[in-house]
Amino acid sequence: MTLEFCGRSTFPAGVTEMLASGRLPELAVRLDGVTVARGRPMLGDRLWLSRSCNDLLAGAISLVVQSVARFSAGKLVPIADSPAPTLKTGGFARHYLPFFCRGVVDRAMQKLRLGRRPFYWQVAYRLIGGPGVAETGQLDGTPFTVLADDGQRFYADPFVLERDGRHYLFVEEFPYATGRGVISVTELGDDGTFGVPRVVLEEPHHLSYPQVFAHDGEIFMIPESGTARELVLYRAAQFPDRWVRDTVLMTNKDFNDATLLESDGRFWLLGTERFGYGSASDTMAVYSAPSLRGPWVAHTLNPIAVDHSATRPGGALIRQGGALVLPVQNGSRAYGGGLGLMRLDRLDDFDVRLAPPRPIGPGPAWARAGIHTLNRAGRVEVVDSAG
Repeated sequence: MTLEFCGRSTFPAGVTEMLASGRLPELAVRLDGVTVARGRPMLGDRLWLSRSCNDLLAGAISLVVQSVARFSAGKLVPIADSPAPTLKTGGFARHYLPFFCRGVVDRAMQKLRLGRRPFYWQVAYRLIGGPGVAETGQLDGTPFTVLADDGQRFYADPFVLERDGRHYLFVEEFPYATGRGVISVTELGDDGTFGVPRVVLEEPHHLSYPQVFAHDGEIFMIPESGTARELVLYRAAQFPDRWVRDTVLMTNKDFNDATLLESDGRFWLLGTERFGYGSASDTMAVYSAPSLRGPWVAHTLNPIAVDHSATRPGGALIRQGGALVLPVQNGSRAYGGGLGLMRLDRLDDFDVRLAPPRPIGPGPAWARAGIHTLNRAGRVEVVDSAG
């Protein structure tokens, strides 16, 4: 078994090629000279070379683990080769230093633009009666309305739930003063607008991605809490304001944006898992259980994929006719850079197969560079993006 970095057989040569050509990182595993796996790690910070190298190497480890798991299961098969790269000339310094200088200037300008905000996200919503973004694949139609903030915090990761004829919008609220996300909620008013969210769930660690859903007559939530290395099922003791820890589903795992699916009497969670170092957004893992409260077990083929644009969920699964579609984040250039719609072709104990993501195109309804989350309940559709 051999490993290739950006078309090169050694890591330093592969990094130099990536910098020289401006290509996105790509890895390939060969078995007896035949390509059997390919991965595209997400580089969380392309400016700092040491961080990029860490992400690239961590992705390589995950890809090797994936290849071994598929080999053991008898599912490691040849795949088509990528076109041979056009190799660039010139040394490392010649290509990296200009890139580094441009990056430093760009970040300085961004800091001046944001002012006191170290980073900024915005949630937006709209009321529609017909097809939405999931159906059209475009940010067109009725314009979205921004959920206003006071400048001391931002809102992200919107999920919406319809209950008793009312719509509730759950978001990650991130106060800059604490540097830690909490879960907040606001209800759609009779005038068709959402008010200021109020905090309903707070822990000593960061919370985000408030996936809220109904099951067996009760309301539950599975927020992301990867920094605490646990995944917890919360139950609404008094909806929507009071939540209690119902069951710890996983421990000692950095599992991100875990997205729930119930199918044929079994429960599934799809998300990204950070195995040690590397990005939290490029390595898909799948878990299943006989009931919502577990026990949850890892799929035998984990990690399912290593890809910056086809692994990290960006919203609840969407049913379109007889198909299931998963919104997935596109982190090819930057975290929050875009979203795609990926059809789930097979999910069982023996295999996981997803079609290539169909990118969501820009449009006048939400004039931002891209979106990061997409959800809908009834006539309320919600998105978010980096400000």
